[in-house]
Amino acid sequence: MIYTVTLNPSIDYVIYPNSPIKLGQLNRIEKDQKTPGGKGINVSRILTQLNTTNVALGFVGGHIGQLLIEQLHDESVKTDFTHIDADTRINVKIKGGQETEINDDGPLVTEADSQHFYTKLDKLSEDDLVVIAGSKPKGLSEDYYQRLIDHVKSKKADFIIDTTGEELQMALAQNPLLVKPNIHELEDLYGVTLDGLSDIVPYGKKMLEAGAQYAIISLGGDGALFFMGDDVYYSAPPKGQLVNSVGSGDSMIGGFIGEYQKNGDPLAAFKMSLACGSATAFKEDLAKKEEIDKLLPQITIEKWEEK
Repeated sequence: MIYTVTLNPSIDYVIYPNSPIKLGQLNRIEKDQKTPGGKGINVSRILTQLNTTNVALGFVGGHIGQLLIEQLHDESVKTDFTHIDADTRINVKIKGGQETEINDDGPLVTEADSQHFYTKLDKLSEDDLVVIAGSKPKGLSEDYYQRLIDHVKSKKADFIIDTTGEELQMALAQNPLLVKPNIHELEDLYGVTLDGLSDIVPYGKKMLEAGAQYAIISLGGDGALFFMGDDVYYSAPPKGQLVNSVGSGDSMIGGFIGEYQKNGDPLAAFKMSLACGSATAFKEDLAKKEEIDKLLPQITIEKWEEK
């Protein structure tokens, strides 16, 4: 079974103003939408589109938490959340002109809540995969991700981590199946400035040397690099107009897992990853299966060689 962990999920309230936002004045919106939010939640939604069985885990509370559950069930996403007293957060995304996000810190999670969450993972086995992604809500310890990874590893299950900075650095030593930083996160991880593929490749290899089994480095509109053993592969993105950058990276992870779980072919998984990420980038919400399938034939993967 695949489990996704979103410790700090949300309802994303996306608004489309009639004109650029004017601070201190009345602004009107043309349309709005409320969608399930959170990096692990997005992975679950993409996996469900790919007909890959998975269960979404995390903390939810209040009326907003109930709305989140209902929306996920409407999409046939299976959930097994830990319920808390505090309300699930609402994040505001303002579209039009420059894309602006206003994110809440999230609810307070008690120690009792966090211990209860661990019971959801007691049934893990070596055939399971856990995707840990996103921010932590208030109340959880600084080392909560590491403790969570230790718990997963004690059950001999595999894991994927999608976080940044020191938490990502520490997770590498635990041999995650996949890490997927973008170029800016990679620069932050190693304290460097990278310009061009020749600069990036050594640091992608460094993540594998540190313990990751596979690594994808997303380059935005310039495509992505894939690291597997001693080999590096590159793919340019398919053609399309950028509509929404939110959720594209999460969709890449969902695509990789969904394909890898079926046939164990990492290159086919990388190709699906690119199709899912691009399909999401080309629309207002996460991609649907037919949109992903349409992009797959456009993606070409080539082995990268130092020039």
